[in-house]
Amino acid sequence: MNPDLNKAIGLRAAGKQEESNQLLAALAKHFPEHPQINYQCAWSFDLLGEEKKAIPYYEKAIQLGLEKEDLEGALLGLGSTYRTLGEYEKSRSTFAKGIELFPANQALKVFLAMTLYNSAEHQQAMEILLKCLAETSADKNISAYKKAIGFYADKLDETWI
Repeated sequence: MNPDLNKAIGLRAAGKQEESNQLLAALAKHFPEHPQINYQCAWSFDLLGEEKKAIPYYEKAIQLGLEKEDLEGALLGLGSTYRTLGEYEKSRSTFAKGIELFPANQALKVFLAMTLYNSAEHQQAMEILLKCLAETSADKNISAYKKAIGFYADKLDETWI
């Protein structure tokens, strides 16, 4: 790995986001075809609340062939960034791609549910959240009702009289 990239990641870990971002932006200019640098640069802009600046770096990192956990993180970051900017269709398709590639990632599903909520698709958003809750909660009271929560997740508007 590039020593300056390691330094930038270390700066971020130390809470020096501005300094890390400056170094990563410079690295991205010098190494525009490096997927990891583009991903880390996108992440650094997200941490600074500069989502619009993050998007092209996320997109390029993914296009350049990020792998495994980095791709997983980039898809989550890009989808979330689209959502915060009100680009719900792009967010939804990004999360759908992430869930297709990483079906065990519950965070991708939760963030998709947020996007669905923003798109006024409340039923589907609740269904996803309830299924995630039932599948992942370690809370003994939720675990006791896991089967019922899963059963009702897609039947919230139904009544049984």
